[in-house]
Amino acid sequence: MNPVRIWFMAARVRTLPAAVAPVLVGTALAYELAEVFRPGAFIGALLGSILIQIGTNLSNDYSDARRGADAEDRLGPVRVTAGGLVPPKQVLLATYVTFALAALCGVYLVAVSGIELLFVGIASIAAGVLYTGGPRPYGYAGLGEVFVFLFFGIVAVAGSTFAQLERWPWQAFVLAVPVGLLAAAILVVNNVRDVDSDRRAGKRTLAVKLGRERGGLLYAAMVYGAYLVAPLPWLAGSLSAWLLLPWLTLPLAVKLVNTLRSHADGPTLNGVLAQTGLAQLVFCLLLSAGILAG
Repeated sequence: MNPVRIWFMAARVRTLPAAVAPVLVGTALAYELAEVFRPGAFIGALLGSILIQIGTNLSNDYSDARRGADAEDRLGPVRVTAGGLVPPKQVLLATYVTFALAALCGVYLVAVSGIELLFVGIASIAAGVLYTGGPRPYGYAGLGEVFVFLFFGIVAVAGSTFAQLERWPWQAFVLAVPVGLLAAAILVVNNVRDVDSDRRAGKRTLAVKLGRERGGLLYAAMVYGAYLVAPLPWLAGSLSAWLLLPWLTLPLAVKLVNTLRSHADGPTLNGVLAQTGLAQLVFCLLLSAGILAG
């Protein structure tokens, strides 16, 4: 297999919309509230978020292979470490390099926006490493969705807004909720797909604890919850009714929820996983447009 394609597999490019989306929403909010747009801070936040996502994916690839979670019977795509496509030491080195590059982005953001982002960056990288790494990985204890919601929702949106404004407006935390819910929904699909192999490997994800049926209900609650929360700043009298713009994607959301709850085969769930990532990106593009239209 082409080495470039192998590393694209390792980076899990389909998950990267979860890293891009919150930066778009946070930056759009900053511009709407104060007509501020700092290109350097935007690029730094965007690259940092993408690199943290890739670093987390590489760390997960390495750690899951070491713990036996990525066995041959898993329904998802082949993982490069477990599949023997890349030596484990190379995957680990790539993880270190990726997180180091993310740290450089963080140093730049601290220099241009404030020391507060230093703590945001350290916490984000630590969360990426400890997801499936370390002595007690939280991803093996059913906490993966909680941390994804926090770091690819609350932290990423509010942090991107702070990088522009150097303050923490309340709207950023409200609008971070739908972004985080959809990011966590991506992980729910992944874990529902892998529930059998994860259970055998002792990986106690939330889907393993809940089972497939209730895992599907959790996915539905997260997806539909995003649509309910998005208009709240408008209802509170802050932003405009254009925050309803993401509701244009509701038919796709209904289709994805129904598909996840009625199918258990790998190819279908892999499709739902990719489409959930795309749906989150489109949702957040429309949410950003709705913010700016107000």
